[in-house]
Amino acid sequence: MRATVAIIMNLKQLKYFVQITDSGSLSKAARILHIAQPSLSLQLKNLEEELGVTLLVRHARGVTPTDLGTMLYEQARLIIRETENAKEIIRSHAHSPVGGVSVGLPTSACRGLCLRLMKAVALKHPRISIHLVEAMSGSLDEWIQAGRLDVALLYDHRAFKHVAWTEMMVENLMLIVPADSDYSEQTRIEFADLVDFEFVLPSHTHVIRNVLESFAARAGVRLKVVINCDSLQAIIQLVRSGHCTVFPHFGLAEEINRGEVIAIDIVNPVPSWRLSVVVSQRTVNYRASDAVAIILANEIKSMVDSGAWRATLKARR
Repeated sequence: MRATVAIIMNLKQLKYFVQITDSGSLSKAARILHIAQPSLSLQLKNLEEELGVTLLVRHARGVTPTDLGTMLYEQARLIIRETENAKEIIRSHAHSPVGGVSVGLPTSACRGLCLRLMKAVALKHPRISIHLVEAMSGSLDEWIQAGRLDVALLYDHRAFKHVAWTEMMVENLMLIVPADSDYSEQTRIEFADLVDFEFVLPSHTHVIRNVLESFAARAGVRLKVVINCDSLQAIIQLVRSGHCTVFPHFGLAEEINRGEVIAIDIVNPVPSWRLSVVVSQRTVNYRASDAVAIILANEIKSMVDSGAWRATLKARR
């Protein structure tokens, strides 16, 4: 019994310590944890005395972890996460799909897809809670491989032994120009003519840049990239102000429909990328993750079938 109480108390102390470190001050952590600051200070003191080390340095602005405190912080986060994962495993096997699922959506698709996904999950599996993460596809690829995401929507993802995927469709990339561009009346443009433009594009760590430059290399074309930008909102603002980019129609559909930017088909060759629904095999909540992946795939298919998403579905075997 004493051993059980000690384990519970230690876990509580670790949670408190992580929150103090994240907050940067005892007072802020106490407010978040809804406990009195003296009680929180006592928990921290007991933890430091038990370990025989100083974990946090107090100063006028709050607290800062020592080197040993930083080491404990990283280990404590892992312990807390594994504890929560154990709960999810039990829940997912005892009932219908339930628990948390982290879902990564690429910036080019998040705005048009997130609301439909959240509504569909809430309707079909109300006991599943979604943690939605938006990022460029390159970052999502790394996170799904590392097990930091359960489900993701990826473009031209890299094969990895700890993920399973269902390839959904092929999506063309388009030239995006300002509404007042000299090219705004064109409906198509030769790939070779892209040399005449100054582009703002995501950096080389992201899939769209690598896909585009791969097509350019095969076509013997050198693109002029004047700004590397990993923010969709910034790219939109830069295009409105006179720059150009290459992006899928779906990612900028709102701005295109409002007439703020113009999308022009690129031909000879047509640059494109493949889109897949990916599930991490490291997820601890298999049933819920699979359920969300199925819903995500179905919502994508529905949008393509209706014409809301300009893409070509892959044939199912």
